[in-house]
Formats: sequence, structure tokens, C-alpha cells
Amino acid sequence: MGEQPNRGPYRPVGPGTPQLHSAFWEADWEAARRGTLAWGFAAFFIGYGGYYLVGMLLGALLPDNSGGFDPSEPPDTGPLLLLAFAPNILLGLVPAVLSWWRGNGLRSDFGILPKRRDFRVGFACGLCALFGSLAVTLVVISLSGPPPETGLTRLMQGDRTVWLFLFALFAFLGAPLTEELLMRGALWGALEHYRVPRYVILVLTTLIFALIHQEVWRTPVLLVGGLAIGAARMITGRVAASMVAHATNNFLPALLLFAVAQ
Repeated sequence: MGEQPNRGPYRPVGPGTPQLHSAFWEADWEAARRGTLAWGFAAFFIGYGGYYLVGMLLGALLPDNSGGFDPSEPPDTGPLLLLAFAPNILLGLVPAVLSWWRGNGLRSDFGILPKRRDFRVGFACGLCALFGSLAVTLVVISLSGPPPETGLTRLMQGDRTVWLFLFALFAFLGAPLTEELLMRGALWGALEHYRVPRYVILVLTTLIFALIHQEVWRTPVLLVGGLAIGAARMITGRVAASMVAHATNNFLPALLLFAVAQ
């Protein structure tokens, strides 16, 4: 191999480097290749704050919504259904804007364009997330009973419309893009910049990923899924792999959401 750049916080390495586990040489190479992501903390907090701000504005503007706007409780039908994802867009938009403004662009800062290896690793980790989440769901149901009814449950009992299809499509592809740019992109990159150990980053981002969903019943499920999704990012050093893992994990629920509707 030729001389490798050293612009990031990590020293470039290759397979067999004695100081590091050989399984993560690729992630260390990616960390060394990219520029600084110290601005990732700002992207995370602004993006997450924008998520809540848009939710509050929608809660104030929408009629018959005195209880506030909750993205996890989408309207039953029609184009308003897509508003459930309006706050979610801010999660990915803010890291993207700051990457273009302060960084070197999405491809360099986050590795957003997937390589063949990203598909392989992401698909494998996504299957682990999916089946691990299903197993934990069964355990939680056996211990605490069936999950509480939510807006998504009511959608599955409603009509199969083009709006429901677009909703399911965003759950499959859009949410993994925006959430991974925030969590395993901006936040992970900022923690990595300050040399936080990779396993600590994996655990921290998984905890935050589970908690920001604010769904108490699903928290154990999200923890297991988040660990598997984060593992794809940790192995490859690229957000593209965790996006593939996230989309793989979301595929079956999104498919059932649309298929079960009448």
C-alpha cells in the first residue's frame, strides 16, 4: 500500500497492527482518512433540538391536536400522515448541512456512499438486529404482556392507501438515513474525534438511540437492535454500513405495516 493520509485523530493502520484488534483496521483507516468531526456535537444537539422544535410547531398548528404533536402517534390517514416524519428529517438535515459547511462533505465525513462491503456487513448486522429484536420482543411480551396500542397499531388496522405506502417507505429508507447521519454519523464522529474508545462509543450511541425514541416498552428492543446496527459502523468505519443495517432491521416492520392494512 502507498502512504496513507493522516488528517484525522487516529493513526492510519492496516491488518495485523499489533496495537489494535485486526477486525477494526478498516474503521481506523477511515477515521485517519477523514478530517475532524469536532463539529459533530453541534450537529447532534442542533439536529435533535430541531426535531423537538418542529414537533412543537406542528402541535401548535395542527387542528384537534391539543395534546401536542408526537411523531410516534401519526395521524390516521391522508397526507397529514407524512407529517409524522417532518421532525425526523431535521435529524439528518442538520448533520448534512454542517458537513457541507464545516466539513468535507457527506462522502468524506460519513462515508455515506455504500461500498460492496457495506452491503455485506450492513445486511449481516441488520439481520442480527432484526432477529435479536424479535427475540427480545417475545421475552418482553412474556414478562409484561402485549405492547400498548399506538398510532402505528391503528394504522395497521386502517386502510391501505398511497399515503400509508409512502409512510412505510420512509420508515424503511428515510428514517435509517436521517437517524444514522445523526447518531452513527455526527455523534459517533465527534466522540471518535476526542478518542473515546470504540466500545464506549458503541454503548453510548446505542443508549442514546434507544432513549430518544421515548418508547418505554420498546427500550430493551431498541437497545439490542441499536447494538447490532452500531456494530456495522464500528466494523467498517462508515455510516453507509449502519444505514444498510438499519434499513434491513426496518424492512419487515415496514412491510407488515402496509401489508396488514385492509
